[in-house]
Amino acid sequence: MNTKIRSLFPAANKYTYLNSAAVSPIPTTAIEAVNVQLNDVAENGSNNYNDWIATKNRARALVAGMLGVRSEQIAFMRNTSDGFASVANGLSWQNGDNIVSFEREFPANFYPWRMVRDRFGVELRLCGETNGRVDIDEMISMIDAKTKLVAISAVQYASGFKADLERIGRAARDVDALFAVDIIQGLGAMGFDLPAQYVDIASGASHKWLCAPEGCGILYMSDRARDRVEPTFVGWISVETPWDFVDRDQPFKPNALAMESGTGASALFYGLEQSLKLLHETGLAKIDAYLEDLTDELCHRVAEKNYDIVSSREKGEKSAIVCIKHRGGIDCSQIAEQLQNEGVIVSPRNDRLRIAPHFYNNLEDIERLVNALP
Repeated sequence: MNTKIRSLFPAANKYTYLNSAAVSPIPTTAIEAVNVQLNDVAENGSNNYNDWIATKNRARALVAGMLGVRSEQIAFMRNTSDGFASVANGLSWQNGDNIVSFEREFPANFYPWRMVRDRFGVELRLCGETNGRVDIDEMISMIDAKTKLVAISAVQYASGFKADLERIGRAARDVDALFAVDIIQGLGAMGFDLPAQYVDIASGASHKWLCAPEGCGILYMSDRARDRVEPTFVGWISVETPWDFVDRDQPFKPNALAMESGTGASALFYGLEQSLKLLHETGLAKIDAYLEDLTDELCHRVAEKNYDIVSSREKGEKSAIVCIKHRGGIDCSQIAEQLQNEGVIVSPRNDRLRIAPHFYNNLEDIERLVNALP
């Protein structure tokens, strides 16, 4: 995007790094902030504890702003899986309920619902994949009056398909079902307006497109979702007045904050805040447009080689993830290993090679990748 941003990411100069859908490099500003907090603890113990909490809450507000929601609707978890597990365990399930989802969801957005299926006898209806796409019409046709929850990723990890969240969310809302979205492959690379998209639950984490330290999971819960989901993994900060250690009868917080159980890793939130500020200052709309141009060029160049593009590049369906397959059948893991030996970092996912540039990448990175493809 520009040399100043790129200079903050040492990995972008060491490698042709096109793997943000797995783990993004962390900017030096975030590393410096993490060290500030750790040095503070080393030198001052708990004397500046209030500063640690204030930093966490500033990070919370930045996340909320990126999603178009209120700060108290954002809970920090350990990871994406924790968010969905909290919802799966907190809802009241009945025999006859059903969950509608996609058959190729990332496991974090599958195993919690499989557990519900096996434990409570809930039907799990899975829409299939067709030519790298989720058939939205098919998925919506599976939703009925017995649907309690609809779950999908904003962007699919193994195809890059971007879902029409508003359309799916409206269909879920029409039958009073909750709409749960895995946002990890979109947050930081594109904008969201969760209320306008009828999203009730969103779970994600810090280590992909947010370019932040691993370990900061994010759970959004709308008011209607919080009314239905009971806190089940709770601790001392889950209640309304956590510093009142004497009152053991006080209620849990009435919002998503009830899902936070105890003390978090304060240093990680220092790093998260700096990464979020960098994304905010750059502008998500600007990043989204830049990545569309970059991946369009990638697809144009790859089409000249012996590869098929699996990812949908239709308007409204394309994302910063591009998946390709070799027409001659060369295994994607073999290709990824060969590229890594040449300093080009991508990921094999199922039978596809996944390429995921971010805002620190440039056209020269795309050229090096294409030239290195066997």
